[in-house]
Amino acid sequence: MTAFRYKALNDEGKLVKGVLEGDSDRQVRGTLRQRHLRPVEVAEATNAGGSGEGQRLRWFAKRLGAGDLALLTRQLATLVASALPLDECLQAVADQSRKPAIKSMMLQVRSKVAEGHTLAHALNQFPQAFGEMYRAMVNAGEEAGQLAPVLEQLAHYTETRQHTAQKLQMALIYPFVLIAVAVAVVSALMIFVVPELVGIFTHSKKALPPLTVGLIWVSDFMRAYALYCLVLLVAAVMLSRRLLQHPGRRKRWHMLLLRVPGLRGLLIALDSARFASTLSILMASGVPLIHALRIAGAVMTNLALREASATVSVAVQEGASLSRALSQEAFFPPMMVHMVASGESSGDLETMLERSALNQERELEMTLGTIMGLFEPAMVVFMGGLVLTIVLAILLPIFDLNTMVR
Repeated sequence: MTAFRYKALNDEGKLVKGVLEGDSDRQVRGTLRQRHLRPVEVAEATNAGGSGEGQRLRWFAKRLGAGDLALLTRQLATLVASALPLDECLQAVADQSRKPAIKSMMLQVRSKVAEGHTLAHALNQFPQAFGEMYRAMVNAGEEAGQLAPVLEQLAHYTETRQHTAQKLQMALIYPFVLIAVAVAVVSALMIFVVPELVGIFTHSKKALPPLTVGLIWVSDFMRAYALYCLVLLVAAVMLSRRLLQHPGRRKRWHMLLLRVPGLRGLLIALDSARFASTLSILMASGVPLIHALRIAGAVMTNLALREASATVSVAVQEGASLSRALSQEAFFPPMMVHMVASGESSGDLETMLERSALNQERELEMTLGTIMGLFEPAMVVFMGGLVLTIVLAILLPIFDLNTMVR
């Protein structure tokens, strides 16, 4: 059966949309009429073409978030573990989804599975929604006859990734809100309040204190050019993003970031933890080491680190041990290299990789917590100093006038 998208009119004349499965569009139209709906448009979900709905579905598939993927994977893992047929599991996941795009996607996957294709082959229709690691693990699980345990591992991995992303987002909310409020308050003071307060001093013949002169200059500049500066900032950000789309420029930018003290350690810890975790899961699922190294390297966001992982993969393919290949690259943490060497000696490489990833994630979380803990009081002190400077710039001429009166 094939998934069809439809548009139909209900008894009240309102347009409704949805997805149905059927052998043909005629059968789907008949089903709609039995539901007291008048079909307007029926088309195969797999043949979206250039229609607006198809474009939205493809856009959503590219933007499938960690939360949606984690929920979908957990549902599928639970259903497969209950020994239900795979096509029924996919149908149940589609029925439970409240988002039309996910429902349509899962029905398309189910249609491929019902035609006799493997789940991994069906997932290949949506490479942006289901990454290469995800599809490789599913393929390895199907080949080994261990699809349910592999899906359980994937569900745990996606849920852990979602939880980590949520913690990071929650940690960044307060600093960004604080920065936004600080910028808004200072801008409002400099554009609307300061000119009214210091305007009475501009016409006096007495020389103003340097701090007051500087405040007046900044206020005049912001009133005259604040909008232009904002437009220039937005244009610079957009231009930078466009320039960084080129792989060569992006690699040079990533290399520059790795030279920044403090930031280097965070970036390496983040990517190496992701690398070790992905490699551990892939190897535990039965994916060959060379293939697993290539996939694990692809999940790293920094191009310099990704290139280093590719060099490691080539060295292992040529016969070197994984620990020796990792030690030849300067980016991988020494603790990770030692744990990999220990895992190779004991024959338990997957477990040692997982422990290495957990240790790095724990250290990264502690480092980020420390940075955020220091950032908040630093912002308060900075804002207090800035407000104190503005107040002093306003009060100094007043103190001078009081001295003259006495």
